[in-house]
Formats: sequence, structure tokens, C-alpha cells
Amino acid sequence: MDATAAGIRLASAVVGPLIKKLLRTEGAGAGLVDRPQRISSYVSWREKHDLDAADLRKLADSLVREALRAPGERPLPPGEEAGVAAALAATLHALGDLTLSDVEAVRLGPEAFARRLRAAAPRPGLSRDAELFHDRLVELACLHILNFFTQRSTFVAATLVEQSRLHAETIAKVDELLTRLPRQDGRDTAFEDRYLAYVARRHSTLTIFGLDLEPGSSRWPLDAAYVSLTARSAEGDEDEITRNPTPRFLPAERLFADHDRVLLRGDAGSGKTTLIQWLAVSAAAGPGRGVIPFVLPLRTLTRHGERLPAPRDFLAGTPLAGEAPEGWESRVLRDGRALLLVDGIDEIPEGERDGARDWLADLITAYPGNRWLVTSRPSAVRRDWLSGEAFTEVTLDPMNPTNVRAFIERWHTAAAAPEGYADLLLDSVRTKPDLARLATNPLLCGLICALHRERRGFLPTGRKELYAAALSMLLHRRDRERGLRRPDLAEEPQLQLLQRLAHWLVRNGRTEMDRSRAEALIADGLPAVPAARVLGDARAVFAHFLERTGLLRAPTVDTVEFVHRTFQDFLGARAALDEGGVDELALHSDDDQWEDVIRMAVAQGRPRERTQIIRALLDRATNRSVLLAYASLQYAAELDPALRAEAEAAVRHLLPPRSEQEAEELGRTGPLVLELLADPATADEHEALMAVTAAGETLSELAIPYLAGFRATTSDRVRAALVSLWVRFDTREYAREVIERLDPAPAALRIGSDEEADALHAFERQPGLYFTEGVSYRAMSELCSRVQMSYLSLNVSDIRDLVFLRGQTSLAKLEIVRCTGLTDVTGLRGLPLEAALLHLSLPGLHDVISSWTRLRSLALYTDLPWSASGLSSEAGLESLLLNTPTVDVTGLGRHTGLRTLHLGHRWRPAGPTDWAEVSRLEQLEVLSVSDEVLEGLVEHVRLPSLRTLRLYGDEELPPRLEERLTERFPNADIDPYPTVYEQ
Repeated sequence: MDATAAGIRLASAVVGPLIKKLLRTEGAGAGLVDRPQRISSYVSWREKHDLDAADLRKLADSLVREALRAPGERPLPPGEEAGVAAALAATLHALGDLTLSDVEAVRLGPEAFARRLRAAAPRPGLSRDAELFHDRLVELACLHILNFFTQRSTFVAATLVEQSRLHAETIAKVDELLTRLPRQDGRDTAFEDRYLAYVARRHSTLTIFGLDLEPGSSRWPLDAAYVSLTARSAEGDEDEITRNPTPRFLPAERLFADHDRVLLRGDAGSGKTTLIQWLAVSAAAGPGRGVIPFVLPLRTLTRHGERLPAPRDFLAGTPLAGEAPEGWESRVLRDGRALLLVDGIDEIPEGERDGARDWLADLITAYPGNRWLVTSRPSAVRRDWLSGEAFTEVTLDPMNPTNVRAFIERWHTAAAAPEGYADLLLDSVRTKPDLARLATNPLLCGLICALHRERRGFLPTGRKELYAAALSMLLHRRDRERGLRRPDLAEEPQLQLLQRLAHWLVRNGRTEMDRSRAEALIADGLPAVPAARVLGDARAVFAHFLERTGLLRAPTVDTVEFVHRTFQDFLGARAALDEGGVDELALHSDDDQWEDVIRMAVAQGRPRERTQIIRALLDRATNRSVLLAYASLQYAAELDPALRAEAEAAVRHLLPPRSEQEAEELGRTGPLVLELLADPATADEHEALMAVTAAGETLSELAIPYLAGFRATTSDRVRAALVSLWVRFDTREYAREVIERLDPAPAALRIGSDEEADALHAFERQPGLYFTEGVSYRAMSELCSRVQMSYLSLNVSDIRDLVFLRGQTSLAKLEIVRCTGLTDVTGLRGLPLEAALLHLSLPGLHDVISSWTRLRSLALYTDLPWSASGLSSEAGLESLLLNTPTVDVTGLGRHTGLRTLHLGHRWRPAGPTDWAEVSRLEQLEVLSVSDEVLEGLVEHVRLPSLRTLRLYGDEELPPRLEERLTERFPNADIDPYPTVYEQ
């Protein structure tokens, strides 16, 4: 047997002494027998009892410890060492049950002998990795056991002499090979270090679009440029005390905090690819041999219609392709260490997307346990496209005012802009609604910053004008204003050639093409654009576009793409208009890749062309074509009023939207839709929810007065939707007009920044507040001094005390989780709490809880012992959950109103008096205890009101014990599985 194949690097000097302890040495007279000895006669725990069960377990522990100490990749997940050692001890104990003789065992050889030994032992019940490690240890032990047999002088038969020599030789050779040959995982480690360094360098910078900067300075560090955006899940969660639905928000870079598979939707320019860069760099810089990121841009992987890659091809197109140790990618995936970042489902043709889903499903089935992020534009795939693979859908929210301010300030710092420019632009964004509506994603915000600097404060007011000005800045003014001596080429000839590239990409459903094809398209266009010949031939023109304009970039040496999809769509629309392709535009109205192309065609077209496009969309009469026609109205500077009215009438047939996805698509048509949405005063719950969703998608401050009309809704779902939209609008205005005037007040309003905390002042009703990381002690303290709360949840790690809660005379519910910096809880004393959920292990907690005289529900998770004396005798307690090391139940029986009691899986009664306390709870309906205390429960407790008995543990109950439980508690359902939630 090749010990290297077993993956355990231990020499004989280590294993031999351990294994010898299993077996008895020769005794006097042993050589007088005339038949081979059975293996059972050799083991140390037979007859003489030289080795008992505890010694055997120690031996197994030593063997596991030595194997894990060997150099190379750790073959066992942390925390499973004890389980493997226990299983190994049980397997080795089965030596005493084998009926084989020593001669037969040696003849079998180590691998077959190991199989016989495992078959005689109980199944180990380990995880896949742990069982594999256990089996390798058993095989290594068997190799040395057989060697022991061959070395017994009184029992070695002549027929085994040669075999003995071969086994000894084999072990010596294996030991020698182990010292000479590098392990596979050693090569893996070396390559991983190199690969992670490459990922960190490759994705650690961003481009500042359109700046007049020196070569190389237009890229800035990702960690300095990155602005944390917010991702929201499609469904809300419930808080643990109120059970009210609350929206689920989290910083986009923490998508994997709760989920392993995420489908992220976001509009063009919303920051999806930048987020992938951030996640890749963060993983690459992680400590130790942790997560391995694979960035998989689908536009590149399917450029020529190739099949999507198997793991061995994940590095194709990178400089490290072909350098990984054979099978490295598969080993990373099998170990569950991969972070797979699949960028741009929307950037492959629609007909190829089902194949991409199948590819994802096959990889997930073959390699479970890894983390996945798939990005897409919102309408590229249907809502449940990956639900069968357990993906959680989240949407990347537009930049809120806080994000915009942070982005503008960082941009101007990185660009070394003149002093005062950032403040001027911030004032413009704040005071000009049209400009604020544009600055909702990183791409457009960056363009606005660049144009503001280039034009010394003059800014266009519409999307079409912004793109046209950006193109002019990139194509025409850049080299001239820098005084570079280059051939002077007007803007229009450059646009004519570039739009050929864009149109080819749009028509072929791509965002990337071969360099050779780009040069061929330029060569075909040069005869019609003779002015461009001043730059030279097609290759020289292409080089100019790539190196000087900043509009094109080369992701690999042989490919090219537009620096952003938005420019491709804008120029593709321009080409379609030039070619008279109105019918072609309408024909693709149901293809998400053409949506922005069609909008930009309406924006750039002449009045007759606009009319033709919108008429063709209305005549097509699909839901998406009608929505697209309506959305295009905001880009039509001049349009026949009758046609505009016809588009508005057509879209009314889609109202109210049937689903949240339809509502989002409707909202993305722009603020015009606000006039068509349901009347807040008469809308039913579905109409109201769809209207609020659509209004939120408009991203227009004009939506705030409309949304304020729903402040008095009684629907929890509509109220949750209104609260969730706060991050999309001006923080103070939305707080003043909507949040503070909700009736009733929000039950669990999430506060994630000082800006949000500072924006709240006067609620008409007492709200519930949920503070998360990102809120300072100062902001929390000031808000609590202004606002009386009914509910508070704290999830902030860096607070030290809770003094700011003094004076909260209306606080009825409290939740404290993951406040790891907390050292003082005296601020909780005397609060009028009715319900509390606490994850705390601090001195003084007993005294604080004993001061809560109105307490009805307590869930306590602590590392400290607990006593029922810590409960106020005045408290009308109805529910109690204790997850503590020990619980003294003395005095618990005085809380006779208790209906639910979870004593925790670690609770053990001190004696009959503890059972007597439990028996006094005459109204108890739900009881949770460990399955190890059931004998005492049956013997001492009588609870006629009990309806549910839940047991911590995973063992099947003995039939007789289950019968006794049923007899003692005839009205109770007994659940012998760990269904009680404990953290």
C-alpha cells in the first residue's frame, strides 16, 4: 500500500510504537502450539487486560494527533478530531472479534485486512471528510499490525518469510519516499499563494472614467474608492420577539453572512462588477488557507459560443492558465473552499441562459458546500430562475444620498480636484432634482463628477445629454486640452466607427469581441469615413480608440469591450437609427439586452423616428413592449400628444401589476408612472403593495408625497415596503414625510447609520427601533433622548454601556444580540420591560433582570450560571427560555402563570426538590428538557396542563420510556428531536 495515497505522512518511528501497544508480546510457551494463533489472542485487552477502553481511546487520540501534526494540508475539518478518535478506537477494538489467523491476515495484505477490520466494527457515523481520514488511519495501522505479525519469531511460518521481507522492505521504502517526494497539497499551497496574490492585484483597482490624468493615474485603489451599497432580499424576516415582518437589508459586501448562494440583480452601472472585485479581493486577502475566489465573467467565457467551463478551465484567459497542479480546482471545490463569482447572466444571449443554469446546477450538485454569487440585470431572468438551486435573490439598491455624498468626496480626493469642487457638486445634486435622479449608480455618478470638473461646474440635465457630453469629453477634448501633438480627428468620424462595433455587439448579444473582428469592422467602415484615415489604417484607428479615448478596454490581449455597457447601448442605438432599423428595434422589445438601446434610440431620434419606434412598440402589444413604449416617453423631447396619450392608455391595462417583478418593471419607466398608480385612499392591500413597489423604483423625489399617502395603511406588508424604501430617498425628507408619520409607528425600524439616526425626531406613535453596525454611541444616545420607544433591538459590537436607555419609560420589548463590547448593563435597571431576548454574559445581569417587575417573556443565552431567584416575584412570567451552563430552579414554582418553559439542553436537576418546583407550574403547556432527564421527569413530575414536551437530543427513545411518558402526560405531544431553537 502506498502511504502517500492515504494522504497521511507518518513514518514507522511514529506509528510503530503506538500500534505495538495494541498487541501482546510473546510469552513463554507460546511456540508450543501446533496451529496458527488467532488474532484475538494477540490483542492487549484480552485475558491479561493490559489495555482497557480508556487506554485504547488514548492510543487512538495519539494516532489522530500525530497524523494531524504532519505537514501539508489539514485533512480534517476543525472540531471533528474527537469523533475520529472515538471511531478509530472502536474500529481497533474490533481486532478482538476477528476470527482470522495471523497467517491469513498477512496473506490478505494491508488493504484487504483493513476492509475486514472495518466490516467487523460499528459504522463510524462521521462526516465524509472525517470518515475518509478515519479509513486512511485504519489502513496505516493495519500495515504496521501485519508487520508486527511477520516479526513474531515463534509464529512465523516458512511460507511467510519472503512476505515478511517484502513488507519490511515496503515500509522502509514508503518512509524513504515520504521524505523525498513533495505532497500534492504542498504544491497546492504554493500555487494558491501565487493565485491569491494575482487575484488581489488583478482586481484591486478601479478606473476613474474620463479624467485628464497622467497615464496610469486614472486607476485608483479599490479599498479607497469602494462605496458600500445596500442589498435587499425579496422577502423580509421576522424579529424574534414581535414576530412582525421586517425588511431584510445588509451591506452588499456581506451577502454571504446568511446565505451560500445568491442571485444579485442590479441595473447597468449599479456596481455589480465592482462588488465582485471587492468580494474577490477580500477573499484573496483572507487569513490562512481559506476561501479561494474564482471570478467567472460569462461574457468572456462564452465569447465564441463555447461551452461553459469545467473546473479545470476556470483559470482560462488568465496568465495562470495551465499552471495549477492537476486537479487543484476540483480539490478546492470538493473541500467547499470556493467562492464562485459568476458575473453577467444578462451579458450572454437569451438562448444560452438555460444552458448556463444547467451548468450551474451540475456544478452545485457535483460540488456542494461552496458559495456562489450570480449577477444579472433585473429583467434578464425571471424571478424564480435559480430557486430550484436554493439561491436567495437580492437586489442591489440604487445609491442613496449618503452613498452619493461619499462617492463624490472620494472621487474628488482621488482625482486631486481643485478645492471646493466637491462641495459645489454636492450642492448641485442636492438642489437639482433632475441631476439627483441621474446620480443613482456609480457609473453615472462618476461621469457627473468628471463632467463637472471638465466643464468647471456646468452639467447637462438629462441622461442623453450626459452620455453625449461624456463621449465628447472622451473622444474629442481630451488630447487637445492636454496639448498633445496628435492628428486632429473630429468627434463625428470617431462615433461613426465606434457605433459599428457597438451595433455588432448588440445584434449578437455580446459585450466582448475579438480584436481581429473589431479591426475588420473598422476596416469595412473606413472607406465611408475617410476623415478617420488621418490616424492611419484600421489597426492604427483601433489602437487610438483603445489607448487614447478611454472608451474601449482590453480584458485580455486578444479581446476588446466598451469600458461600460451603457456606452455600447448608447452607440448601438445611434447605429440603429442611422441604418433605419426601427423595425429591428421593436422586434427585440422583449429582449432585455435591447431595452436601453431602444430607450436611447428614442432619446437620440428625430421626431419622426421617435414616433415610429413608440408606434411599433405599441403595435407589438406585449407587456414588455408596452412598458418600454411608456418608459420611452420621458426621453421623447417632442412627440405627438395623441401618441403619448395612447401609450398612457395602453399601460393602464397593466395596472395594477400582478407581481412584484411587474411592479418593479413598471416603476423603472420613471416618475411619469406616478400619475397612473392606485389612489392611496381607495387601494386594497395588493394594489397598495404594487403601487408602493413601483413608486419606489422610480427613484424620484416626486414619489415621496405619493408614498406618504399610504402612511395610515393597516397592512403590515405595505408598511414594511414603505419602511424599506427609506434608503432610496433623501434621508431627512423621507423620514419627515413618511417614516415618522406612519400610524401605527414602525415595529422594528432598522437604523444603520448616524445619518438615519439623526434624521429622526418626532414620531406620532412610539416606534420600535433596530440599531445595527454603523451607528455610533453618540447617535443612538441622542436619538433615545428625543424618542420614546416601544421596542429596541441592539446589534452593535462597539458600545460599552446602555446608560442612554435610562428614561425610556415606554420600552416594552428589548433584544440584545452580538453586543460584544458591552461591559456595563446597569442602564437596563428598572426598565418597564414585558419581553426580553438577551445574549449576554456580564456581571450584574441577575440584579438587572430582578428589577423588571412587568416581565412576561424572557429568553436568556449566557455563559454564566443562572438562578430563578434572578426573576422578580412581581413578574407575571408566561414564557422562559434559559440556555445557560447551569440553572438553579429554586423559586421557579412561584411563577404559576408560566405556560412555556425551555430549561436548556445542559440543565440537570439537583434532586427531587427541583422536580417539585417544576410540578408547581400548574398552567405549563410547553416544556423542553434534555432527553437525559426523562427518568426523573416521569418519576417525579405531574403536569396535567402539558400539551407539548420537546426533548433536546437525537436519540430514539426506548419504547418503554416512551410509554411511561405517554401515561404520565396523556395530553402532550412528545417530540424526541432537537426542534427547540437555541443559539
